[in-house]
Amino acid sequence: MSTDVRDRVLAAALHIIGTEGIPGVTNRRIAAKAGVSLGSITYHFPTQTDLLRAALSGFVAQETQRLADLANEYRDKGLSLVDAAALTEKVAKDLTFSAEEIAPFELYVHAGRDHELRQAAEECFAAYEELTVTILTALGVPNAATIAPTIVATITGLQLRRLATGSGGDHDISASVLLLLNSSVQAPPG
Repeated sequence: MSTDVRDRVLAAALHIIGTEGIPGVTNRRIAAKAGVSLGSITYHFPTQTDLLRAALSGFVAQETQRLADLANEYRDKGLSLVDAAALTEKVAKDLTFSAEEIAPFELYVHAGRDHELRQAAEECFAAYEELTVTILTALGVPNAATIAPTIVATITGLQLRRLATGSGGDHDISASVLLLLNSSVQAPPG
């Protein structure tokens, strides 16, 4: 039961962050949205930073698992770099930017202001980079660990652009990832 309450609190927090931003996160709003008592929130998360860190880490754990499952599905299908770039774009465009998918962007920006949240943001980006290295290595891309942070930053930036403008162009992600991958394959080891 305790895990269920904790999960409901985190889900409610992500929803509120995605719809109202970090300033909208109050224990009363979370309790109402999650259908839990006020005391259960502070029982599981003594500070707002603890709550925000757990929400960010939980989202990325779920997202990383989803992407890892997708990567495993395509691992033995002999994807080319072009196929991988197209798949990346498809995955990115499949995001609907629900409140829960907007919330991590809010949390990343907030981490820039709150040093206590930065560790969670670092862990999140490290998880995305680790997954990217796994995929790139499976594709036979040399220097996968070197190019992974750039690919993650590019995809994140293009997603943020898409979120902010409502569009990102037809081939922005695919073309950008392919450009980076081709540059990595052609570049001499650094």
